[in-house]
Amino acid sequence: MALMASIPSAMTTVTLSLVSHTNAGKTTLARTLLGTDIGVVIDKEHVTQFADGHDIVTTPEGDRLRLWDTPGFGDSARLARRMRLDGQPLGWFLTQVWDRWRDRSFWASQQALRHVQAESDVVLYLVNAAESPQAAGYVAPEMDLLAWVGKPVLVLLNQLGAPRAAAEEAAETEAWRAHLARWPLVQGVLPLDAFARCWVHEATLLQAVQGVLQGERAAAMARLAAAWRARRQETFDASMQTLAASLARTAAARETVAEGAGLGERLRQIGGAVARRLDTDAPADPATAAQQRLAAALEAEVRDSTTRLIELHGLEGRAQGEILERVAGQFARHERVPEGKAAIFGGAVTGALAGLKADIVSGGLTLGGGMLAGGLIGALGAAGLARGINVVRGTGRSWVAWGDTAMAPLVAAALLRYLAVAHFGRGRGEWVQGEAPPHWAKTVTEVLAPQQAALAALWAGRSDRFDNDGEAERLAAALQSLLAAAAQAALQRLYPGSHNPPA
Repeated sequence: MALMASIPSAMTTVTLSLVSHTNAGKTTLARTLLGTDIGVVIDKEHVTQFADGHDIVTTPEGDRLRLWDTPGFGDSARLARRMRLDGQPLGWFLTQVWDRWRDRSFWASQQALRHVQAESDVVLYLVNAAESPQAAGYVAPEMDLLAWVGKPVLVLLNQLGAPRAAAEEAAETEAWRAHLARWPLVQGVLPLDAFARCWVHEATLLQAVQGVLQGERAAAMARLAAAWRARRQETFDASMQTLAASLARTAAARETVAEGAGLGERLRQIGGAVARRLDTDAPADPATAAQQRLAAALEAEVRDSTTRLIELHGLEGRAQGEILERVAGQFARHERVPEGKAAIFGGAVTGALAGLKADIVSGGLTLGGGMLAGGLIGALGAAGLARGINVVRGTGRSWVAWGDTAMAPLVAAALLRYLAVAHFGRGRGEWVQGEAPPHWAKTVTEVLAPQQAALAALWAGRSDRFDNDGEAERLAAALQSLLAAAAQAALQRLYPGSHNPPA
């Protein structure tokens, strides 16, 4: 009885067959949908070898969503005439004798079509959207072929080009939908580019498949779609966690500025800066060197986090970190006041006090304003006062970090990187960095606007001390939910009405 109880109550296979005219990008799209490379179709004796079958997703109940990639249609009009003879003596002779020996590729197309008829629940018919519906003369005879198959058809628009604004994509989809309206077997027209699709398109496809099925297969498809969404949700959450952790490490990063040896050393640094303007190979001064190390760390973070996004989305390849121009020069310097030379750097002790007063007014310190009065100068002297300023500022050493203004463009860039990876169809091969479409940048700016106050508070709340153990983890925990909300809002704006998993 225990063994019987462990058997899944439902084990239903929903079968999709991907068909198209020759060279419409069918196998490339199959690779994108499956998240893996698939082999070349082989012309062999048995019918099942005229199509490649692979599972897109399975459920704990034992359901399977299976995708068959079939050979492309060549001479569609001739093939349609041949299939209309199916079941007649002449048709049998032409198919099993004449075509099999005289025209193997044509015979293979017939066998594949019979396989689609026998196995499919839904036919996914791919068209090349790079040409207008009116120019696609192969569509009409291939609709006759699909009518012979007798299964519901969803038309997928491939080769749409770079991602575009939702209104432009919707207009092209509507043009194809109007052109295909004369064929009742067409149950839907959806954009699904093998090169620049987003997983949101795939979610919409699964919803459309469920909508044309009935009975147990529709119920199984609902379970399969839920399993697929759960898998995508895991990828989405892991992506947001990756970006949040990377941004948090950048926000918490510190680089020490090597201390000088007093006024003479400062004068030599000034003279060295002048010399470096004439000699680009000269070593950087300590502050510049610290900034360069901070920039190199950012470059590595961008590269490593993007590579992790690529892996999470089932892609291959490594990323390049090309982002420093967004935040050039936006460093925050935290300089320790040298105790023996307070007068040099602060314009005498009173100048240092003025700077301290400014810090108190800005709310950045906890030192009571009353300490500025009544003999403080005499009691502490220049060295003691400098030491006190350093304690209050939490500046035991001089260091640089990214300023608050640097973090906003880094957050926007992180979301743009996520969109780029999420749209990269696996059929393109290894990851290649490309330019983000202009409407993405506008969308990211808009969805981040409601988060700006919370983000600004995070940056402003960073520690003023060099030793800030645990700050990266604290920032990452707060950032993840903010990034997830913004990314989900961006997808909803880019693909209004699509079936997105909840953030």
